[in-house]
Amino acid sequence: MEPKVASCTTILVGKNATYDGSTMMARTEDAPAGRFNPKKHIVVKPSEQPRHYKSVLTKFEIDLPDNPMQYTAMPNAINDEGVWGEAGINTKNVAVSETETISSNALVLGADPLVDDGIGEEDILTITLPYINSAKEGVERLGEILEKYGTCEMNGIGFQDENEVWWLETIGGHHFIAKRVPDDEYMVGPNQQGIKSFDFVDAFGPKKNNICSKDMIEFIVNNKLDLTFKTPEDLKKVTDFDVRAALGSHSDFDRVYNTPRAWFMHKYLAPKKYKWEGPNADFTPESDDIPWSLQPDHKITVNDIKYLMSSYYQGSKFNPYGKHGDLSEAGKYRPIGVNRTNFVTLTQIRGYMPDEIKSVEWIAVGSCAFNAFIPQYSRVNDSPKYLKEVDKDVTTESFYWSNRLIAALSDPHYNEAMVWIDRYQNKMAAKGHEYINKFDKKYKEGNVSKTFLDDANNEIAEFTKKETTNLLGKVLYTASLKMKNAYSRSDA
Repeated sequence: MEPKVASCTTILVGKNATYDGSTMMARTEDAPAGRFNPKKHIVVKPSEQPRHYKSVLTKFEIDLPDNPMQYTAMPNAINDEGVWGEAGINTKNVAVSETETISSNALVLGADPLVDDGIGEEDILTITLPYINSAKEGVERLGEILEKYGTCEMNGIGFQDENEVWWLETIGGHHFIAKRVPDDEYMVGPNQQGIKSFDFVDAFGPKKNNICSKDMIEFIVNNKLDLTFKTPEDLKKVTDFDVRAALGSHSDFDRVYNTPRAWFMHKYLAPKKYKWEGPNADFTPESDDIPWSLQPDHKITVNDIKYLMSSYYQGSKFNPYGKHGDLSEAGKYRPIGVNRTNFVTLTQIRGYMPDEIKSVEWIAVGSCAFNAFIPQYSRVNDSPKYLKEVDKDVTTESFYWSNRLIAALSDPHYNEAMVWIDRYQNKMAAKGHEYINKFDKKYKEGNVSKTFLDDANNEIAEFTKKETTNLLGKVLYTASLKMKNAYSRSDA
């Protein structure tokens, strides 16, 4: 059975580019067209972690160390295609985000074909997160696994701790490159090989900001993948190798499906850095050379990331919900906040907090244009029922299914329903920060119970359930009034 191919959007933020000095990493998991994958939030204890792991889809197998840490995850609620852990944080306050499905080109895939029984998105979090003590260790562990076992698909994976955020991209079946996001910058990833500049001197020296496969230079040279006019000896001295030009894809599909998302995120976070619109724009939605990372014009907040992960080209002629002006290009490009998003998790690791409350996961499920973040502490014993008890049956007792219902009811009646959605999102955003501020303060004051953080997460979940159910009632009422068979006596 071939692995399913999902499409996602990623943003990673260095600690000096955030509003509070935390590192932040967020990614949507978007299902393939024509399907949805219910997701749940769980805590995996060391006793529940397998010592021998076998993939469901590719039958990949590996023996795992006998000392796993506890960690959180957002796996598939229906376990017929494996785990798909996707996003989580371990007890050392290290996070993994898997994976951004990315693209390459025929020269690369011909030189190092994908491996049918290699690792894939189904596996990566489970076989890395419980065993790493830093973001850089995550890169090194996954890199060793890739070189030994290979991968069945092209992926980008994020690793994060309180000081560093790293991004790894697979290159063909057995190779990889990884780069640290600069502390004062953010990085965006929209389903294509994204790293632009790579420093081979650092990668084969101190490895401060760049890591790659041990034979990466030989691989590039022997397979004639470098499209510049450099000699093999020159390549070893290159500090700004254009990875995207040599190893990435350059298709018409990218210019409609991928690069517009990077363009929109940069336009929002760094509007003063370049000219993003108009006849003399430095970059357009279809530019092949959009930057991988930039310094934002302002410090990035949790709400900024939620806005971006929910976005559908608001304020532009590409907005699929547009009503005014020239609508000929409305819906032209693939939105970030697409209908088939399963969830988005923002992992925030706050180096200024005690270890036990250092890490917070901001979780939203379903189509992000119509949902809201719920904050959860990661160092807990269990997840609230509202987040973890999810299966194939639709029910309002589940955060996931409630959000699916809200989005489906709201979308056909966007202009009428968005008044309720907007109020809900604003209230939940403010309340989320209010809860975290309150529980942070209580924890630091001391004398808290062993279940304090579990109780805090449950209180947040109960409030979320009440507000989400209330919103569902409002959009259901709005949609009911707009039914096509509506008729009253005054219509006669």
